Amino acid sequence: MGQECVLIGAPVESGARQPGCRMGPDALRVSGLAQALCDLGLTVTDQGDVAPDPDTPDIPDTPPLYRLRETVAWTRALMPVAERAMAQGFPIFMGGDHALSLGTVAGVAAHAKDAGRPLFVLWLDAHSDFHTPLTTTSGNLHGTPLAYVTGQPGFDAFLKLPATVPAERICLLGLRSVDPAERQILQSLPVAAHDMRGIDEQGIAAPLKAFLQRVADEGGLLHVSFDVDFLEPDIAPAVGTTVPGGTTFREAHLVMELLHDSGLVTSLDLVELNPFLDVRGGTARLMVDLCASLFGRSVFDRPTRPA
Repeated sequence: MGQECVLIGAPVESGARQPGCRMGPDALRVSGLAQALCDLGLTVTDQGDVAPDPDTPDIPDTPPLYRLRETVAWTRALMPVAERAMAQGFPIFMGGDHALSLGTVAGVAAHAKDAGRPLFVLWLDAHSDFHTPLTTTSGNLHGTPLAYVTGQPGFDAFLKLPATVPAERICLLGLRSVDPAERQILQSLPVAAHDMRGIDEQGIAAPLKAFLQRVADEGGLLHVSFDVDFLEPDIAPAVGTTVPGGTTFREAHLVMELLHDSGLVTSLDLVELNPFLDVRGGTARLMVDLCASLFGRSVFDRPTRPA
């Protein structure tokens, strides 16, 4: 991991109908993300918030697609920002709903292509996000990023990708809500998809270590996209798409600790944090703590908070 962290706010709220995610970047700032990283000896630069591309052409919202033009505008804005940020250090994209990853992953993939390195993506999420505009029944485009970056059909309104991410370089961890159309796409692709039953049976470390070994063997860059609903709702209620049976506090920290130990992660999304649904800022603080674990804070360094 690089020692220069670049914080980039992406207050995207067009990917779903539950309001509140636009407050996510500021909640992470207020919860001390920059200070937590500085305390670990990292240099942190906050570049502020990105705005959607104002030059996006008019695009009709074809039912059931929700706020299509706005999501395209965010994608057009975030793609070049992400590509530039990769050259500046370790970018942390603070969301915002998961539609932001349409742009961030695409931009990181463009950087990886120019660098001559394979890009791998670790998707920590209750959902697979493999819908396309042709398969989604909800019309919520936060469920489409992985279909877009792997080059699936139906994204004619979006920018042509400068580089796609091969499906065999994607690992989904923590799945527990996959729609039939997504399941059909996943079954046709060589994606490593691990649901919570598999994690219950073999633990969370085994599939993650196997994926990290592949990244290391191929000399790849690793983008991690961390959705709040990866976590058990009891410990992380601030998300509009809660699904029971998520990862525990210790499982989530173990994932981050293993990622740190690997030294392979080069960029990060923090998505779907909805402060409007939080309880005394607990989910935002947990996200900050998990991010600190990713950058090397150990259990011995973790502060004790008063009850």
